[in-house]
Amino acid sequence: MVLPDSDRPQSSDDTGDGAASSGPPEAARIPLERTLWNDTRLDHYQWLEDKESPQVRRHLEAENTYTEQVLSPVVELRETLFAEIKGRIKETDLSVPVIKDQWAYYARTVEGLAYAIHCRRPVPAGTTLAGADLVTWLTDEEPADEQVLLDENAEAADRDFFDIGVFEVSPDHRLLLWAYDTSGDERFTALLRDLETGTDRELGLVDISYGSAWALDNETFFYVRSDAANRPHEIWRHRMGAPVADDTLVFSETDERFFVGVGRDKDDSFIHIGVSSKITDEVWVIPADEPETPARVVAERRRGIEYGVSHHGDRFVILTNDGAENFRVMTAPDDDAGPENWEELIGGHDTITISDIDVNATFLTLFERVEGLTRIRLRLWEDGRFVTIEQPEAVSTVGPGANPDYDTTAIRYGYSSMVTPPTLFLYDVVTDERHVLKQQEVLGDFDSADYRTERLEATGPDGVAVPISVVMRRDRLLNEPGPCLLYAYGSYEASVDPTFSAIRLSLLDRGFVFAIAHVRGGGELGRRWYDDGKLVNKPNTFRDVETAARRLIADGITTPEQLVLRGGSAGGLMAGAVINRAPELFAGVVAQVPFVDVLTTITNPELPLTVTEWEEWGNPISDEVIYRTMRAYSPIDNVAPRPYPSILATAGLNDTRVSYWEAAKWVQELRRNTTSGKPILLWIDLDAGHGGPSGRYDAWRDEARVLAYVCWVCGLTE
Repeated sequence: MVLPDSDRPQSSDDTGDGAASSGPPEAARIPLERTLWNDTRLDHYQWLEDKESPQVRRHLEAENTYTEQVLSPVVELRETLFAEIKGRIKETDLSVPVIKDQWAYYARTVEGLAYAIHCRRPVPAGTTLAGADLVTWLTDEEPADEQVLLDENAEAADRDFFDIGVFEVSPDHRLLLWAYDTSGDERFTALLRDLETGTDRELGLVDISYGSAWALDNETFFYVRSDAANRPHEIWRHRMGAPVADDTLVFSETDERFFVGVGRDKDDSFIHIGVSSKITDEVWVIPADEPETPARVVAERRRGIEYGVSHHGDRFVILTNDGAENFRVMTAPDDDAGPENWEELIGGHDTITISDIDVNATFLTLFERVEGLTRIRLRLWEDGRFVTIEQPEAVSTVGPGANPDYDTTAIRYGYSSMVTPPTLFLYDVVTDERHVLKQQEVLGDFDSADYRTERLEATGPDGVAVPISVVMRRDRLLNEPGPCLLYAYGSYEASVDPTFSAIRLSLLDRGFVFAIAHVRGGGELGRRWYDDGKLVNKPNTFRDVETAARRLIADGITTPEQLVLRGGSAGGLMAGAVINRAPELFAGVVAQVPFVDVLTTITNPELPLTVTEWEEWGNPISDEVIYRTMRAYSPIDNVAPRPYPSILATAGLNDTRVSYWEAAKWVQELRRNTTSGKPILLWIDLDAGHGGPSGRYDAWRDEARVLAYVCWVCGLTE
């Protein structure tokens, strides 16, 4: 459905009628010229960057109204989808408790309530951390000895947005440091709760960031502050009873490429200060029992060298890419851990990536990637023996669960596939026994046997094979074209692994194939796969998505009239770049919080996070080759008269990662150029940030809107 021009929201080329939008200020009707490296770009919609402007606000509200009007034929479908999503999810539910010392911590949800309730219960004396008796106790659905620590529903009250950024219980389990955000800008206000009385103490701590760590004295904690660009850059120490004005600055990072974070070792030995850019790490430590000791560096930063540190006995265990592209494990004395003292424990491998490690008293856990798939191996400290935990399905995803206890012989891990709901396992190293702690319950008539998943490959013009994970109903034949949703990301070495989604079932049951393209720029196939999709190699990401789309069409799985592309954030950049390359392949596109005005953002160091992004994308200010590369793929700068597919772009007004105006300007540029007449839509959440709505019901309604759009552009309205 395409509305007549009189029903469209007013753009910068419109006069405005004063009801929907007043349009831009008169001076803004002249395009802004941006010149770099003797190249001039025209920004026709720079006026939309003024977040405080009433005209901009009216314009964004008009965009939402227009989107609702265009999608009015699927209002009932949207409600049906919401009901399906809600109907499959067990609304009153309980997470499996996580044991720390003599307490078991968990969260539960209640039907009708939007947020989690955080609770704990005492562990019975003599309970071990493994065995069937523990499994029975852990999965008790109605504990009688529950203590509510924090009810997010009560704290959120009638706020439009509410999010928790810090939740840290003191080592003696008497106090809770917690912090909340009510706008979505990821700046938090902290409170200290007495867990015996349930009362909060105002600390005067505002505008703090994610992350915290208690010292072992139960009187001192460390927290993180961000700079004006929302970059976490300082670690502060607070002592209970002292005013915030007396807090001590422990660490400050002036290099704008680096973020800082803080945490405590699992064995309670050290407070860790992690300092990381996109390609370089540095770790500082403070004895957890001597919190006023100055921080000391474990190994000074070296450009391109990444490392992380855990503690075992009197040594640090170090995961690093130093001397191993896909990482290796080293150890070093904890009192002198410079690189000259590193000793190899587990070597690197060309086809196996060690993506993470976890250290316990009796074993070391390795989370690895082999041929694009995940696996878990354990190395026993006592004899150096390796144990691989076998999984029930070859194409699946495994990852760490919550394992805060250092002195344990068991490990929790999560398991899922595209047809198997998330399952939490407990594996005991001593007995070689595995127990299911919980599997996500999917309500209704769900039967995993009704669905099947496959791994395909699409080979591009450069000979590179791109893996594609697909899932569909078992009665959906792959050689009979039908609707298909293709998802991809391809940045920051992030892996989009094949996992289950109860929400996705609404599409599969309507005949959709859901496909994930594991493209270069992600981490699925190791560090080389990532490097081949960043900086000057970034266009490979877009080529890979196009290759995947063409394979799905060529194999008769779908057609261009039934194929929808979806991506968010850097995946929104992917979507924008791909439809500039090959708009004819898609019926529709969903681009959520899309990073599409790439050059405007990445050439403005005053914007949040710009400088830190240069190691991922390159610095076009100082490097002409990078500028020309970006100039050739930046979605908004390459919009041209083309038959664009229908597009639904979404954004959050308070987003500090990808500014709302990127999507708003891109939509205007697309409307000005498209020759297809298909609707270009924008939905702005006026109360949220990068992650979208905070409450689960609002999030489900948001997803129902997206799924209704996906069905609509494929010709399905019920």
